[in-house]
Amino acid sequence: MTDLWKRIEPLLDGVERPARYVDHEWGASIRRDAAYRVALVYPDLYEIGMANQAIQILYGRLLTLPDVAAERVFLPWKDMSDALRGAVVPLFTLETCTPVAECDLVGITLPYELTYTNILETLDLAGIPLRSSARSEKDALVIGGGPCAFNPEPMAPFFDAILIGDGEEAVLDIVAVHRAAKERGASREEVLAALAAIPGVYVPSLYAPEGARLRAIAPAPAQVRKRILGDLGTYEAPTCPVVPFMDVVHDRVAIEVLRGCARGCRFCQAGMVYRPVRERTPDAIVRDASAALTCTGYEEVSLTSLSTADHSCLEEVLRRLTRRLEGTGVGVSLPSLRVDAFSVGIARLLGGGKKTGLTFAPEAGTQRLRDVINKNVTEDDLIGTVTKAFDAGWRRVKLYFMIGLPTETGEDIRGIGELVSRVWAAAREATPPAERGGLKVAVSVSTFVPKAHTPFQWEAQIALEEVRRRQSVLRDAMPRKGVDLSYHDPEVSFLEGVLARGGREVADVIEAAWRGGARFDAWTEEFDPRKWREAFAITGIDGTTIANRERELDETLPWAHISAGVTTAYLRIERDRARANTPTPDCTFDGCTGCGVCGASGVANVLAGVRNG
Repeated sequence: MTDLWKRIEPLLDGVERPARYVDHEWGASIRRDAAYRVALVYPDLYEIGMANQAIQILYGRLLTLPDVAAERVFLPWKDMSDALRGAVVPLFTLETCTPVAECDLVGITLPYELTYTNILETLDLAGIPLRSSARSEKDALVIGGGPCAFNPEPMAPFFDAILIGDGEEAVLDIVAVHRAAKERGASREEVLAALAAIPGVYVPSLYAPEGARLRAIAPAPAQVRKRILGDLGTYEAPTCPVVPFMDVVHDRVAIEVLRGCARGCRFCQAGMVYRPVRERTPDAIVRDASAALTCTGYEEVSLTSLSTADHSCLEEVLRRLTRRLEGTGVGVSLPSLRVDAFSVGIARLLGGGKKTGLTFAPEAGTQRLRDVINKNVTEDDLIGTVTKAFDAGWRRVKLYFMIGLPTETGEDIRGIGELVSRVWAAAREATPPAERGGLKVAVSVSTFVPKAHTPFQWEAQIALEEVRRRQSVLRDAMPRKGVDLSYHDPEVSFLEGVLARGGREVADVIEAAWRGGARFDAWTEEFDPRKWREAFAITGIDGTTIANRERELDETLPWAHISAGVTTAYLRIERDRARANTPTPDCTFDGCTGCGVCGASGVANVLAGVRNG
């Protein structure tokens, strides 16, 4: 094992935030003599990646294996990347400064489409050939996973294998299969064939184009079904996570309380692909939150999930945590909340700690459009929730909306401004006059991007000029005082649409953009649409035919060989219900809606029984 520290240390004087690149943080595990080494890569800066729960979970899971080292890797900022190249020093792991290329397995998270060029930058800095087809027997095994894996095709040529779904059990299977194959002297092709036999593992090289479809080559399955962890209680959550030396995004203890969401918002990929809903018990949540706070010294704990307020025992959890944390100065926070799930009880329980801002996502400005997207909340729900929160002492609220949703009209866009005006008025009325100076309503508006495995996967994304026109309508409709409005760059949303909906041909565009200097595209100040326009021109690929074209219902989609468990028939039914402005109820309250995931996975949604008594 090579230790690069002596070559890295002299470079730190010339870069900003050198703490990004030093090791030995509290909670880090160093196993210099391990026989098998895994590099866990998050393709963005340290302060972004250190907030990623999946990295901490996989780190802890791998460390349960004897003689296996788990080491973290984050993409250096441009100054450090340039310094590494100038000094001919390869990308390294944090724990032992080992070259990433010397690890046995390199696991890379696919968190967001705009990080794709960062992944190529990571591989290049590590000295690993970009494409799987160019790698030799001596090269590390490169495996992807994460939210964007549900349409893996734009990045498929760069990975040896991609895990679809939950990783807690699968990562142990992957390591075991790879280690056994290496010990018996298996070739790279034999290793990939063995990986393809693991449930949830997709090996792109074993799928060949056949018309619009990808045909599986034995032993690969015709369709890869996502891996599901049926019971969150079967693994030990990280209670002594790595604590960074520097401030990072979401710098607090994060405790996952449930996984999945059955609300059924028709635009929401996460709500579809992370089904079924699985809760952690109140005992486990309180135990792990208390242990993590004791170990790390943080002053805030966040109870995380797609919809935390939907946990059937949330108020019990909050009461127990509030009692334990009384007098400590430690606060409890919840992420984005459903406006119809924020009760007076929750408001009062959260009110006992530090009052950070609250975040709600009405998504649309009119009830008609909320019915289209199956956002089963009303304007009165939102106003009532804001009133409760500001009565309980909150003074800041952030609201998320989208434009460009299917069937959207000018009335829907103007409705956002009208709804925000009512929210502002309700917040002001619920705030004592002496405190109104600190009142803040922030509004963030994104552009709808159709995503794989959702009822809207066939829809067209609105064109760039239409996005700009609708943003102008929105600006004119927004209150002039007391509201901070922000919205996404239309060019970024367009690119996200291309990368989210494209097939393997888009890999050529990604590589051309990276070779043209694109990296850190998710950072507003770094995104340069000209580099992407040049990449489309070089490759001859028209991005508008990918992002802005409505798909036929019988068309073979690029992700057809990947199953998230929810059936295509169900997605089509939901699309028809959207066009009829017909909501679909939450299955945990009103019974099975027929999405197919529970039967496909063998995991029953036990929450319906809990909530229905």
